[in-house]
Amino acid sequence: MPQLYLLMIISSMLARNIYVLFIILNLTSWMGMAAYMRAEFLRGRNLDYVKAARALGVSNRAIMFRHLLPNSLTPIITFFPFNVTGGVLALVSLDFLGLGVPSPYPSLGELLAQGHANLHATWIIVPTFLILSSTVTLLTFVGDGLRNAFDPRRSTAAA
Repeated sequence: MPQLYLLMIISSMLARNIYVLFIILNLTSWMGMAAYMRAEFLRGRNLDYVKAARALGVSNRAIMFRHLLPNSLTPIITFFPFNVTGGVLALVSLDFLGLGVPSPYPSLGELLAQGHANLHATWIIVPTFLILSSTVTLLTFVGDGLRNAFDPRRSTAAA
């Protein structure tokens, strides 16, 4: 089930509190990261050095912690900013729908909802949209930079 639907269902059943929202977001955001980590482990178990370690009689636990986990952390680290971007967009979506942060706390989703209610007041929606889009874009650039820095397959050495 997609994360936003789970967030909507759970947040509508519980009291609206900023801490509860962060807990719900953390409880539902691990699924994408776990699937990505599983895919990395499944890809890594067929690599030659893992087969060689298995042929030498190294235990499964040692193979997992010495070989698979360190080599799987690079894609996970580079995936993290994109996961944060999804969390920001999920919180903004919940706030826009009225299921997010309670009223005394300002939020981008609430500002977007007010701008949607007052379409003639462009001074509400344009800065909010610019802030949201620049935040998402900058987090995406951070993810791309981490991928370029940590990915061993993308060598930038000059020939």
